[in-house]
Amino acid sequence: MWEEAAQGFAAMGSEARLQVLRILVRAGDEGLSVGEIQERTGIAPSTLAHHLRFLAAGGLIRQEKIGRTVVNRADYQHLRQLAGFILDQCCADSQRKAANNG
Repeated sequence: MWEEAAQGFAAMGSEARLQVLRILVRAGDEGLSVGEIQERTGIAPSTLAHHLRFLAAGGLIRQEKIGRTVVNRADYQHLRQLAGFILDQCCADSQRKAANNG
């Protein structure tokens, strides 16, 4: 899980990719076409394509070709796994410290 988590977090490693990811999370299960994302972000098409490939490679989004349109959707399951990876150790040291002092 460490390698997968590192790839996912690395994929979020720029303001532009975070912006795109948040827009896709907000869009819900319907997702958005590349053109719709471009309209909402103002990111140049070639740059946006690069960011979308990076997000897809990190497992953060899924892309589906429907006719001539590529629909992009946030992969909520993977995003939840990443959040869980970070948060599953929340406060473990402070709880251990309290138990040792008690």
